[in-house]
Amino acid sequence: MPPAHVPTETPTTASAVMPRCSGNMPLARSVLPVAVAVLASLLTGCTSAKQWWQNGFKVGPNYCRPPAPVADEWIDAGHENVKTDPADNAAWWRVFQDPVLDELVDESSAQNLPLKIAGLRILEARSQRGVAAGNLFPQQQEATGAYHRSEFSENAFPFGTFPMPKMAFSTWSLGFDAAWELDFWGRFRRMIESADANLNAQVENYDDVLVLLQAEVAANYVQMRAIEERLALAHKNVALQTRTLEIIDARFRAGVVSELDVEQAKSVLAVTESLIPVLEANRRKVQNRLCTLMGMPPQNLEAELGGLGAIPAVPPEVVVGIPAELLRRRPDVRRAEREAAAQSARIGVATAELYPRIAITGNIAVESEHFRDLLRWDSIAAGVGPGFRWNVLNYGRIVNNIDVEDARFRQLVLAYQETVLRANEEVEGAIVAFLREQVRVRSLQRSVAATQRAVDLALLQYEQGLIDYQRVLDTQRALVNQQDTLAESRGNVALSLIAVYKALGGGWRVRFAAGAMAQAAAPVEAEPQAGERVPTPAAPTPRSQPSPAPRA
Repeated sequence: MPPAHVPTETPTTASAVMPRCSGNMPLARSVLPVAVAVLASLLTGCTSAKQWWQNGFKVGPNYCRPPAPVADEWIDAGHENVKTDPADNAAWWRVFQDPVLDELVDESSAQNLPLKIAGLRILEARSQRGVAAGNLFPQQQEATGAYHRSEFSENAFPFGTFPMPKMAFSTWSLGFDAAWELDFWGRFRRMIESADANLNAQVENYDDVLVLLQAEVAANYVQMRAIEERLALAHKNVALQTRTLEIIDARFRAGVVSELDVEQAKSVLAVTESLIPVLEANRRKVQNRLCTLMGMPPQNLEAELGGLGAIPAVPPEVVVGIPAELLRRRPDVRRAEREAAAQSARIGVATAELYPRIAITGNIAVESEHFRDLLRWDSIAAGVGPGFRWNVLNYGRIVNNIDVEDARFRQLVLAYQETVLRANEEVEGAIVAFLREQVRVRSLQRSVAATQRAVDLALLQYEQGLIDYQRVLDTQRALVNQQDTLAESRGNVALSLIAVYKALGGGWRVRFAAGAMAQAAAPVEAEPQAGERVPTPAAPTPRSQPSPAPRA
């Protein structure tokens, strides 16, 4: 079903389009100029009569979804951890099985301010559609009324030469004027198509903002947990190195080792301790970002986050479907396609300017010199008739404007195809990062285990006097670096999985499950209904005063 959007153009007045028809003028004579104009425009315009008929009495091109280059399969489709089954990523963050993360995503989806802005843009686009649809009906409908007192000069020509029976009189009038420009060439219907596509594009923009929001919340949460794990390791190593310093200090007091060993141990301990304030500052910054994403000022989230925690467990496999599914799953791809559709309809709007604008105008009024006679039957005056306006000497401007709209359409088609390519690239990059980071984690786990064993042996042999402190120093430094690297790498595995789901366009269907946006807009395949209202987004509520807030 073609969309039903209409433009907001200044209505044509009765006086501007067609003078009133007198009672003696036959209707056929008044319609004849309009018929001639229609026939001439079909012969001289850029759309043939056959095309106009086949397009549903509309000039300009009919939109078809442009082709988009997609791969047949993912590069790593044969990997054991990549599943090409149909993907259901409506609530992908639940694969981490972390209730705190689930709560953060739900709360940010309800209170995030950029998401509310995107919801209000849907309201704006829907209202614009309603304005456009109104132009399918009579564009001018206005009631008029006036009182006018007139007096002619006795010395002005011709009243001074030919005396008039009455030199002063009053005029009372009350009437109704109407003008209806007919959508003969589909100009208004093309505007409706453009407004429909723009409304759908704003719905897709909302979904895209929602997908990005969910991914950012999850990524910040994982980063915070990775920092907390690194912080715990730093405290653990500080405790280990403190005990080592105590052993060395005791051996120094006993005269077994020199003061050099003591100072080296103090230096290593101080370096490890210096990592803690940096990690604590980074943890606070991540928490502040989470507060902003949830639509509230930065505050202490310790109670909500439950203190220090571990990096969420990551499943070894990921379900990615096939590349062709990106065309319907990624909101930014669908938005780019809808923007091209809106621009295609604007070509038809520009093309309609080549043809005459045909309108029916009329008025009915009562006029009288005396107010007491205003509502008498013999005070009625009326007129109705067709007319046209045709910009016959502006073809250079009009044709070039058509070329402008066509060039913009071609740009948007290429932008849509580029969006599809970038989407494919992002998924491939996220998949390979997820798979390779898992391999790196396994290597680092073996390295950390070996280094931990080396530290234990070095301390034992140092206490027995078999080796000097430099060997202990080297192994402890290696342990601190490798444990920190392992924690960071484990976090990167989770971040890579988040990037996969983000690149696949997962998460936007959650708004249907919540029901808050189900009436805000339908999917691309469904046509929004005129006059429907979307719930206005409420202001974000503080965490200390939880209350249900509708999602924009």
